[in-house]
Amino acid sequence: MLTQILPYVLFIIGFVFLIKGADLLIDGASSVAKKMEISALVIGLTIVAFGTSAPELVVNVMASAQGKADIAIGNVVGSNIANILLILGITSIIFPLRVHRSTIWKEIPFALLAVALLFLMGNDMLIDGMGFSIMSRIDALVCLSFFIIFMYYSHGISRAQEQDDNKIKVHTTIVSISFIVLGLVGLCLGGKWVVDGAVHIARIFGLSESLIGLTIVAVGTSLPELATSAVAAYKKQPDIAVGNIVGSNIFNVFLILGVSGVIKPLPFSPAMNIDILVCVIATFLLFLSVFVGNRHQIDRWQGALFFLFYIGYIGYLINRG
Repeated sequence: MLTQILPYVLFIIGFVFLIKGADLLIDGASSVAKKMEISALVIGLTIVAFGTSAPELVVNVMASAQGKADIAIGNVVGSNIANILLILGITSIIFPLRVHRSTIWKEIPFALLAVALLFLMGNDMLIDGMGFSIMSRIDALVCLSFFIIFMYYSHGISRAQEQDDNKIKVHTTIVSISFIVLGLVGLCLGGKWVVDGAVHIARIFGLSESLIGLTIVAVGTSLPELATSAVAAYKKQPDIAVGNIVGSNIFNVFLILGVSGVIKPLPFSPAMNIDILVCVIATFLLFLSVFVGNRHQIDRWQGALFFLFYIGYIGYLINRG
């Protein structure tokens, strides 16, 4: 009896470890970044985005190492969709989000480029007429190259932005490093338990691993983004709230899928194209939303629409099976 229940228990505990691990990692890394006088916008785009994307990274590394490509790709695509439609939707309902000009014209288009590139790299059958589609190690290295470009680009934003006074707590160096180490340990343990539990659930209930990746795993690993952005919105820090989401989506494709594909090439299911299309539409809607209603702002009614779109998408996935 215990052996039958244990995978479910570890699956739930795994998410707790992922979220708490990411929280500790963000606290430690943000403290170090604040000491280095990095702006709040760039902390959101890089340090916080990396910390909140850490659960996706760990889950994908575990899934890739086990040859579970559907979970790895589904987790990234599903997380990106959830980040915009679910998390930004809920966050902007809490407090309308003012979007920085550079985020509108630079980071959001970069996120759109990321998901468009994923479509091109994952469609060898459609584009080259091959007998199968796969994200090869070359594709993964291209993603990592774009990630390096994005990091360099974010550094340029940091120099262009004025330093702003935010609520990031500064700890001593020892405490900051301890938080980072404990966070990484929690992420590694939690990631393994989540992947093992997801595979077990898929087998027991006859669900596809891609469905599990797009829904349960994707939403679960996106909980840190939800918590971070919701708190930032409540504290009226929209640069961190929006920058966190956009940065996480860029990280998810370029860094997380890049690392996953280097570990092991990822077979790509043509059925995933619909989900990538949804991700493209969601990103494009985010871009358009700042020009409708109050300019450069995501209003509450727009957040409600995002949320309803996400509910509709989940309904489609359930029907698709």
